[in-house]
Amino acid sequence: MKFKYTIIAVTIAASLNNFKAHAQADIKDAFKFATGQTDVMLTETAAAKAKANNAKLVEPRNLDNNGNLHIVNAGDWCSGFFPGWLWYLYEYTGDKKWLTEAQTYSSFIESEKNNTGTHDLGFEIYCSFGNGYRLTKDPAYKEVIIQAAKSLSKRFNPTVGAIRSWGAIGQPKFTVIVDNMMNLEMLFEATRLSGDSSFYKIAVTHANTTIKNHFRADNSSYHVVNYDQETGKVIEKVTAQGYANESAWARGQAWGLYGYTTCYRETKDKVYLEQAEKIAHFILYNPELPKDLIPYWDYNVPDKAVQSRDASAGAIAASALLELSTYSKANSKLYTAAANKIIANLKGYQPAPGEGKGFLLLHSTGSAPAHSEVDVPIIYADYYYLEALIRKQRLHDHQSVVKQ
Repeated sequence: MKFKYTIIAVTIAASLNNFKAHAQADIKDAFKFATGQTDVMLTETAAAKAKANNAKLVEPRNLDNNGNLHIVNAGDWCSGFFPGWLWYLYEYTGDKKWLTEAQTYSSFIESEKNNTGTHDLGFEIYCSFGNGYRLTKDPAYKEVIIQAAKSLSKRFNPTVGAIRSWGAIGQPKFTVIVDNMMNLEMLFEATRLSGDSSFYKIAVTHANTTIKNHFRADNSSYHVVNYDQETGKVIEKVTAQGYANESAWARGQAWGLYGYTTCYRETKDKVYLEQAEKIAHFILYNPELPKDLIPYWDYNVPDKAVQSRDASAGAIAASALLELSTYSKANSKLYTAAANKIIANLKGYQPAPGEGKGFLLLHSTGSAPAHSEVDVPIIYADYYYLEALIRKQRLHDHQSVVKQ
């Protein structure tokens, strides 16, 4: 088995120079495709809104099994990804058209800054207003981020040492999902913007609790850990969106990789760097990882010939690996090469230009056990794909992979 792992690693590393040679042309072509698709998406979204005749439906999320565009309200956990997609187009192209669209679609979800009923404010607000503030320094966006951090912080329980994911504040069973690692970046930013260190302390405490309780000996992660909110004791560990409780749900592994890479950036605590590297190695050295490095929806699901892939897990991992490559001296080339290979192979997951209602990637999987969003385009796959392309360009230009 170790021999197979070594072959996978060597194959990835050996491809590094080939990807470097074509980096700029590939990125330019990818954004040319993305801008054309975005025009289609804007048209299709407007049509879907008109058909629904519901002013609360504001952002695209996915295609249903009949190929219809599904749009959602501001409170949907995916509402921030399309605004973020538009901000990335503006960042790459400098075209004020995309600035205007990004501002408009961000404005649709500003009210979420006050939502204490969800842990997904990082996805909703930071992917939209976070990118908006990074690119414009609009003081109004700064205040949105700080307020969203205040709202998210109300879900933190110091006894558990974590931010509640699912369920209302006060419920006895305190649920934490690995996805919640993605919301910590907004808290770190809020401390930087406000000078209030409480946000930073909550983020670090949550990250430490997650390391302690979410990960197995092989460095894979459970999806869900339930705690007793009065004592902080672990009640159960399950994998709700994966194949089985002890299996490795693919997107969950990518969330963890991305989350701990971010935590290292923000704290410089080597514990987080080591955790990110452990997760990266679980992914890249996994014998169940396909040759194109785009995983099935769960690494342990049997009968893979009839199972769906998860392009979103690939895109999230690629973006994280590009950043991680700048922190890890020993594995920098491996991580860069793996990310570039994922990005290149995701081209094979694209619809034909003008098709797919404007989505960039096909073949993502939301929750296979719930028969929800299986083998369809999903908005967060496109968001992290564009982020990975931006990071690849910045790495090529010898700039910081993450622009703050």
